Amino acid sequence: MKTNFLKYQAQTSPHPLAMEISHAKGSYIYDTNQKAYLDFVAGVSACPLGHNHPLVVNAIKEQLDKYMHVMVYGEYVQEPAVELTKLLADKLPNPLKKTYLTNSGTEAIEGALKLAKRATGRSEIIAANKAYHGNTMGSMSVMGFEERKQAFRPLLPDIRFIDFNSEKDLEQITTKTACIILETIQGGAGFIEPKNNYLEKVRKKCNDVGALLILDEIQPGIGRTGKLFGFENYNCIPDILVTGKALGGGMPIGAFTASSKLMDLLMDNPKLGHITTFGGHPVIAASALATLKKITQSNLMDLALKKENLFRKLLVHPLIKEVRGKGLMLAIITDSAETTNTLILKSQDQGLILFWLLFEQRAVRITPPLTISEEEITKGCSIIISILDEITQQQTPSKSL
Repeated sequence: MKTNFLKYQAQTSPHPLAMEISHAKGSYIYDTNQKAYLDFVAGVSACPLGHNHPLVVNAIKEQLDKYMHVMVYGEYVQEPAVELTKLLADKLPNPLKKTYLTNSGTEAIEGALKLAKRATGRSEIIAANKAYHGNTMGSMSVMGFEERKQAFRPLLPDIRFIDFNSEKDLEQITTKTACIILETIQGGAGFIEPKNNYLEKVRKKCNDVGALLILDEIQPGIGRTGKLFGFENYNCIPDILVTGKALGGGMPIGAFTASSKLMDLLMDNPKLGHITTFGGHPVIAASALATLKKITQSNLMDLALKKENLFRKLLVHPLIKEVRGKGLMLAIITDSAETTNTLILKSQDQGLILFWLLFEQRAVRITPPLTISEEEITKGCSIIISILDEITQQQTPSKSL
């Protein structure tokens, strides 16, 4: 199977991990040799309830028995999508009350950028250096990492970049600006949180000049930071909220949410201002609805903060220079990229799944399912510390007698 994987399936890097998967359940993934791997990554934050959660699986099966795809998005009334968007509206503050469902986070970013241009009549977009919002052409245009996009130019025009957390750079937001797009917590850059009320200051500047604020919650959203959405931690409500990943409960989804007044602009002038065939797919919407209900009706968000404290208590080592992030969106920053690579690869050998971040080469992703137990956290952290101890011993020159 691995030979055919490399031969027939397009790859994203020269050296994929290429683990052959048999099945997954709870906090574990199993390979075809039936070796169990404790999952500290959760499908890159996409499986908040772990693998094959019975509530999610049952919701999918029940919907499969009723119908699957019947019509393009926005034409037929389909209960799973209606109930999902209503629940989002119930849980979000005003004016975020109407949601457009897509197939992925990057598609939701595309829709959000289009909506900002349509609403303001302006073309300038401001994004952050070291930002990541997806890999389609519009999303790539607001990626703040030239090395990853230079081969695909020309991209969208009228994009300007500022430094995340730089108050001085907010002067670049003017009456020419359609929108500023930011990750609530920068992901690929190394899980960088906003500081000194930064998002509040961005919000005020946007209000002053009539620009819209788009917050990308594709990673922080759906309970990972101890709140349903990361922005709730920073006293800042966006004009357009983008989510994805965890919302689907392991199924592919994206969404952008705004006020009814804003979102209704996509209905007319021109008609079909944003369209998709499979967005809001009933099976995926059923999975998302079950996931969102479980997270909002349980104590998983409160437990995320308790589990963060446990991680921070256990992840203490001379080679760990910092633990960044909030809740169960954490990143170990080691002393070097070499240490990070060794830790991730040796952890897999020892039955623990860790992963890299896009731009910060010293970072180790720790984004486990919200359902992970304290015992599983302790087990995984023990593996991490033992590997770091091995690395330290190898780096220490032996003393001659």
